[in-house]
Amino acid sequence: MVQKNKTEFRQLGKNGPLVFPIALGCMGMSWAYGPADEKESIAVIHKALDEGINLIDTGDFYGMGHNEMLIGRALKGRRDKALLSVKFGALRSPDGKAFGTDSRPMAVKNFLAYTLTRLGVDHIDIYRPSRLDPQVPIEDTVGAIAEMVKAGYVRYIGLSEVGPETIRRAQAVHPISDLQIEYSLVSRGSEAKIFPVLQELGIGVTAYAVLSRGLLSSSSLKAKGDIRPNMPRFTGENLAHNQKLVEKLGQIARDMGVTSSQLAIAWVLAKGKFIVPVLGCRKRKQLSETLGALKVKLTEDDIKRLEQAIPAAEVRGTRYAEAQMKALDSERGN
Repeated sequence: MVQKNKTEFRQLGKNGPLVFPIALGCMGMSWAYGPADEKESIAVIHKALDEGINLIDTGDFYGMGHNEMLIGRALKGRRDKALLSVKFGALRSPDGKAFGTDSRPMAVKNFLAYTLTRLGVDHIDIYRPSRLDPQVPIEDTVGAIAEMVKAGYVRYIGLSEVGPETIRRAQAVHPISDLQIEYSLVSRGSEAKIFPVLQELGIGVTAYAVLSRGLLSSSSLKAKGDIRPNMPRFTGENLAHNQKLVEKLGQIARDMGVTSSQLAIAWVLAKGKFIVPVLGCRKRKQLSETLGALKVKLTEDDIKRLEQAIPAAEVRGTRYAEAQMKALDSERGN
């Protein structure tokens, strides 16, 4: 293992923007992992921008709009430092429960109008459907976003959790900058069929859940409102088994003089320059630890050691519940 000091930006696909090699995911500041401190969340966003991170990722359904409004407040006077990546289409009831997705062209434009207002900006840098709408051809959805690109409200088009066929169909309508998909040392299903298509077409990856929702960092699951205790990898015997794998990661990290989180992030960074990990830091301390991963450059032997010690096939429990897994276009044919 050697240390890397210079930060090199990565391009999201052959037609996308240049971005810092780590992006900031803001979902946890409004939803999913329990209560968050708003002042600290804004401080994290400010620190990220000050450190050079320029890609900020959110979804219009995170906290039912709260996340966008939070980011909007944080970006006052700093909009020129940030590229905004926004997911849309996920439907929520007043009690926060999910009940499908809507990616009809008229819905695309409606969601975008509200997003621009909540964020207080005149354009979104990367706009993407959060999931494939089974009722709407991807050509129609991408076509509607392309109209918004032409009108100046969107700069680039992205995708999220879709498979090879959908990627090809979308790319035929308009150049795609990147696919957002779960990817980590223990979630590697996209490597076999999806990544080759992305590289063939010149499309980048924004990888989320790089720490497998805190599994690889031994994050606590005790907070009220935390969704993880209901997820297969975090329940019963699955969790006990998976924690033993995480212990192996911890031992290798200690041998290298880094934290488990830094090592897991460094692994993703080392898997290809077309990949930009999205890290959901809610505290400045977490962000500082995350940025430390940039100093870690893994050799081929390091990568092999990690993959042999923590085989993805040995992880117990799917990354989402059964119903959600069946609905993921990215999982079809896997």
